[in-house]
Amino acid sequence: MRFRFKAFGLHLACSACALLLVLGALYLGWYRWPGWYLTGVVKVAAMMAGVDVVLGPLLTLVVANPVKSLRELRRDIGTIVAVQLLALVYGTGTLWGGRPLYYAFSVNELQMTQASDIDPTEIALAERETPGFAPRWYSLPRWVWAPLPDDPDLNKKIVTAAVMGGDDVIQMPRYFRSWQQGESELRKQLLPVDALRQFTPAQKLAVKRRMQQMGLASNQATAMTMAGRAGFLVAIFDPRSLQLKTLLRVD
Repeated sequence: MRFRFKAFGLHLACSACALLLVLGALYLGWYRWPGWYLTGVVKVAAMMAGVDVVLGPLLTLVVANPVKSLRELRRDIGTIVAVQLLALVYGTGTLWGGRPLYYAFSVNELQMTQASDIDPTEIALAERETPGFAPRWYSLPRWVWAPLPDDPDLNKKIVTAAVMGGDDVIQMPRYFRSWQQGESELRKQLLPVDALRQFTPAQKLAVKRRMQQMGLASNQATAMTMAGRAGFLVAIFDPRSLQLKTLLRVD
C-alpha cells in the first residue's frame, strides 16, 4: 500500500499544480469578479478538477501495483495521464473561448460579452473601423459603451436581429465607444432598486439590505441590471461621479 499511496500522492501533486496554473492564469487575467459569476465558469472548473485532481490520482492508486513491471506501470499511468491531459486541454479551450472581453453599457443595462460571442467578421470590421476596440488574443476585459448606431435603418436591423436571436450591438466592437462617452446616457438609465424589472420582490429586498449594510442609500436612482450568460447582478453607481461602487448578487 505504501507504493500505491506514494504514486497517488505524486500524481495528485502534479495534477493539482497543473490545474492551479491554468485556472490561476485564466482567473487573474479574465475571470476575476464579476467574470467568474456571470459566465458560470465554476461548473467547468469543477469538471476539470473532478477529472484531473480526483479521478486521475484515484485511478493511479488503483493501478499502481508494485508487482507490475515498470513497462506495465508506464503504460497504465501513461494512459491515465493522457486522458487527464485531454480533459485539461478541452476545459482550457472552453474557458479560453468563453473568457469575458467586454462589460458593455448598452441601451439600459450592463451586459457581458465573451470571446465566443464575437464573430470573426465583426472582429475584422472593428480592426478596420475602430481598431482601438478590436479584440486581440491577449485583450483583457474592458468596460465600454455600446450605443446603437445613429442610422435608423441600421439601428432597426440590429434590434430586429437581436430579438430573433442574432447578434446584438454588444457583439459588434466597431460600434463601441469609451466608457466616459456614455456616462451621460448611463445617468439617464439609473433606477432605484425597486424599479428594476428583472428581479423578484425578495431579490430586491436582499439587495437593499446589502446596500444598507454597506452604507448605500437604496431609494436613490443608482442601480442598473448587469446581465451575463449565467445570471444577473445589480450594479450600484455613485450618483454624482458615476463611479461603479459595487456589484451585488441577488441570491
